[in-house]
Amino acid sequence: MNRRRLAAVGVALCLSSLVTGCGSEPVTGLAIPRSPVPTPPSSSSPPSPASRTATPAPTSKLARPGDCASLVDGLDVRRQVAQLVVVGVSGDNPGAAVSLVRDNQVGGIFVGGNATALLKDRSLDAVQAAAQLPVAVSVDEEGGRVQRIDDLDGAIPSARVLAATKSPAEVRALAADRGRQLRARGVTVDYAPDTDVTDAPDDDVIGDRSFSPDPVRVKTYATAFAAGLRDGGVQPVLKHFPGHGHGSGDSHLGTVVTPPLAQLRAVDLVPYRALADYGPVAIMVGHLDVPGLTNGVPASVSPAAYQLLRTEFGFTGVVVTDDLGAMKAITAQYPLPDAVLKALQAGADEALWSSGGHVDEVLNRLTQAVQSGELPKARVQESVTRVLRAKGVCG
Repeated sequence: MNRRRLAAVGVALCLSSLVTGCGSEPVTGLAIPRSPVPTPPSSSSPPSPASRTATPAPTSKLARPGDCASLVDGLDVRRQVAQLVVVGVSGDNPGAAVSLVRDNQVGGIFVGGNATALLKDRSLDAVQAAAQLPVAVSVDEEGGRVQRIDDLDGAIPSARVLAATKSPAEVRALAADRGRQLRARGVTVDYAPDTDVTDAPDDDVIGDRSFSPDPVRVKTYATAFAAGLRDGGVQPVLKHFPGHGHGSGDSHLGTVVTPPLAQLRAVDLVPYRALADYGPVAIMVGHLDVPGLTNGVPASVSPAAYQLLRTEFGFTGVVVTDDLGAMKAITAQYPLPDAVLKALQAGADEALWSSGGHVDEVLNRLTQAVQSGELPKARVQESVTRVLRAKGVCG
């Protein structure tokens, strides 16, 4: 995702229908990682009141490693597919976010828009309290023109500026500060760093969001930024696989075609080699048509793209789509429920839409697809297990 300031565990598994001896109270907790929530960092300017007063949520017992299968099996189909969606919510309406989670038990929310009420006064605590399983709370916080908390905690530079002015160690420290600020506000996932490779002008669709036109330098700085976010208690998400830096345009506006796969392998895909170097991360797949790979289909709904990521690059973590609800590369071709279904069929673990709404429609479509065999049950359970493990719920 690439628009300016777009925003979009310790846990007791006491689902009364799943675990005997547990109460009927909803489970509260935070998503990945499992380390305690850090205190907000010091900076050249005084921290905001919310950052000064934020304290960690209580830490409760994690599930045992062997509990994932029984937990997933104990969820009915609708609850399983609900764990695989990330729904956009407005930052100016905390009550609506609470209702969304309480009524639908979705696996994640994406805080969108420019308003920040949901990121103040521990408002996200009420969202977690409404959930029977932890909710992944995600934002776009890259720095530069893509930030969510700059009005609250100050701005950070773009990726291009960071790579030009700071060492990798300094970038890691800066990202750790940002991660602590995000985590103190209840955010658990950051759709950053951008691992695209480009020398395009700063204001291009990727432009200064890229660390460098050198793919090796991109990986060095993205690795540092990702490590810093994790140091601060937030899950990093690399994007936009398989590489947006040399695409033909902006997927918000329409179809984007990349260079052929052979050329991507030589440049754009280099930052995804040896993914273990990043430590635990998730990866976002873009709406990119790759000649020789997806052949006219956006990567986010192409089985070939997910197969490439899982096999050639050996990735075993969570894979999330780019925005399926507000980008014409997708919306011009597919109604939202169909786009979400196609993404999960193709191999996505989480389907994201920032536009909000349509939750019943999407979950009904997915539930019916599982019951009819259109979306294989094993495919769903594989992704639910991966998502719950990433949130620290089990495994």
